[in-house]
Amino acid sequence: MSKFSKWILAIILLASIVFEMPIISAKGETVIINTKSLNVRSGPGLTYPVTGSMKKGERAEVLSTSGDWHEIKYGAGKGWIASWLVVSEETTALGEMTAVSKVNTLNIRTGPSLSAAVIGQLNAGESVVMTGRQGEWASIVKNGIDGWVHTDYITVVPQSEKEQTGTVHKPEVEDPEQFTVSVDGLNVRKEPDLSSKKVGLIRKGESYPVEEIDGNWVRLSLGKKSSGWVYSFHGTFSEINETGSNATASGKKVTVLTNGTNIRSSATTSSSIVTRANAGEKLTVIGEEGDWYNVSLSTGETAFIAKWVVSTGEIARADQTGEKKTTRTPGTLNGLTIVVDAGHGGNDRGTTGAQGTDEKQLTLMTAELLSAKLKAAGANVVMTRESDTYVSLRKRVAVSLQSDADAFISLHYDANPDSSITGFTTYYTHGNQKSLAASLNDGLASTISLRNRGAQPANFLVLRENRKNAVLIELGFLSNPSEERILTTDMFREQATHGIYQGLLDFFDAN
Repeated sequence: MSKFSKWILAIILLASIVFEMPIISAKGETVIINTKSLNVRSGPGLTYPVTGSMKKGERAEVLSTSGDWHEIKYGAGKGWIASWLVVSEETTALGEMTAVSKVNTLNIRTGPSLSAAVIGQLNAGESVVMTGRQGEWASIVKNGIDGWVHTDYITVVPQSEKEQTGTVHKPEVEDPEQFTVSVDGLNVRKEPDLSSKKVGLIRKGESYPVEEIDGNWVRLSLGKKSSGWVYSFHGTFSEINETGSNATASGKKVTVLTNGTNIRSSATTSSSIVTRANAGEKLTVIGEEGDWYNVSLSTGETAFIAKWVVSTGEIARADQTGEKKTTRTPGTLNGLTIVVDAGHGGNDRGTTGAQGTDEKQLTLMTAELLSAKLKAAGANVVMTRESDTYVSLRKRVAVSLQSDADAFISLHYDANPDSSITGFTTYYTHGNQKSLAASLNDGLASTISLRNRGAQPANFLVLRENRKNAVLIELGFLSNPSEERILTTDMFREQATHGIYQGLLDFFDAN
């Protein structure tokens, strides 16, 4: 056999080996990066060149599998990642939970297996953050260390309804001065990160001065020149108000702006409701306390009403007392007043994305685009802010009431410690707000491709204290790196605002 023939035969044999290599298709499966940084390579092996990298929590769609390697979509092309450094999306929990140990000396292991090394233990009644689940094992975080425990020996305790859906509480006071713990035990960390070292534990009901707010984290002064960070949704913010009632306002009258306005026993939204007032009712002021009026009731009692739900004018607007507005032409927004609320602003930047995006900038850009669409459809649009300025939550409610808004739309972008959580959500509080929330959520679902988390009830101040048709929309999770890249594009804002516009048309055409 000639040398040329031998070369041809060798090439044929090599080609047959290459093309018969088993490739197991896993097309459509989504995996989540489970290590701090993962190299993306040009082929299925450590000898192939590195073409990029991915961070923990990022997602990738698997195109195929070769041995221990996954071929994935990466950027505008493809790449290969090690399968042992990722987890399937199906085995990862979609919400953060709390795991409470049923037994003493429950082993924490490095992996979901009895053969994995023991790295710590839990005692009976001890609780830790549960970050995921795989079969009969739960992944947890204790003292900043990731580990696994067997689910037979733990009780899984869900957070409140809002926390289960991945929503992050944001401070509801304009300049919070203290933070009160609302869970049994809350870890204090050295840095604003769940993986940071634990430096202490604070208990339910304890209050601490606020030193700094960084996105969804708050740094507390713990005394003796020490401080630490806690996650903000495990407590409530409040102001330290040392001023008592101010008699200088005594004698003037205020007019209630909307039906069903709460009148409370003390000057806080968390106090009990004494009675409710309807639009047009006048109340005599006997004093002031912060953002509240102390008023006298017809029963002879005194109570408190928020300044942002009343007018100091002598009469309420006619259309707030029940008069019918101008008939609207179907398919347009003519004659309607829509308040567009760009969340956060000024020294309140909202959440910060995985890639550094500030929520306050995105909400303003989205609000401006939505406003332009609504004005083009004939609506009278009122913006709660038109620049990077701070507007208190109470002022936002006041704008809605004083404008006699037909709809109030508060725009936000979401975040969660679990960076795998994705999707958009539309929130409402009162029963009369549910229909609008459903219509806007359906409109969004028809124009954007993010996961639809639905219309859900929630206890946000701008909804709770607003008796108008009001909704709060979380347009996606900036804490998810892949979703953040989508949310920051012009195309997404164009599609999202069109969806909201379509939802408004559908709502008012049906009502």
